[in-house]
Amino acid sequence: MYFVMKRIDLKQIEHSIKVGDVCEYIEPNVTEDCIFYFEGEPIGFYMTKMPDKMCKLADLANAELRSKNVPKSEMKRSSGLTSNDKSKEVLQYSTIIGSIPPKPHMKRPYASVSSVHQVKTAQTFIKAMLMLAKESELLIREILPKQYELQVELFKKVNPKWRFGDLFTSSISNYNISAPFHRDNGNIVGAVNVIICKKRNSKGGDLNIPDYGATVGQQDNSILVYPAWRNIHGVTPILPTHADGYRNSLVFYPLKAFTNLD
Repeated sequence: MYFVMKRIDLKQIEHSIKVGDVCEYIEPNVTEDCIFYFEGEPIGFYMTKMPDKMCKLADLANAELRSKNVPKSEMKRSSGLTSNDKSKEVLQYSTIIGSIPPKPHMKRPYASVSSVHQVKTAQTFIKAMLMLAKESELLIREILPKQYELQVELFKKVNPKWRFGDLFTSSISNYNISAPFHRDNGNIVGAVNVIICKKRNSKGGDLNIPDYGATVGQQDNSILVYPAWRNIHGVTPILPTHADGYRNSLVFYPLKAFTNLD
């Protein structure tokens, strides 16, 4: 398969945004299929619409996540806008699958696999997500072959039992969650994340990277491949345009806690 993609050369700019700051609403300025370059090297890419097979898998995973089949950690709060208007509140939840790193501060000094894997009704969701991860890997291999080879090399230090696919350890699905600015410091340096978006009757929920003045538009069935350890980034407020509006992100990521771990 051949993809025509625009080249975007990212340039570092000055800003005052810090980790923990709330990401304000910004109209996206990255809205076309593109490959991101920094200092002459390709570091990620964005597609406004994934190949059909991936879209179907994302549709299935999204439908399963939104059903009662999959356990979720739920909350109800603002979608990201600073407002006391209760009508702006939306149901938010997240689900983690794949490997969970040790958390000694929570009295769990050992690695484990998400308990969601033990839930029978969640198996369709897990299988769809695993297939989606593997299709994402094939896409990375085609568009960023050097990155693919690097991530394969990095994952030689990750025991297969801790992998979700071949290039990731874990996955999180965030429904209507607008994340403040943060950096994924727990990720394997040199590796990339995958963010697949499912969106309906809503605007916003786009990824802002202030170091480059870039806001990537994340519409329905789009995919963003990016090294989330490299820069701080945040998600713009999610603004439902109808009562049933939402934005769901299906994310695959590689945690360094699983390197050289038996």
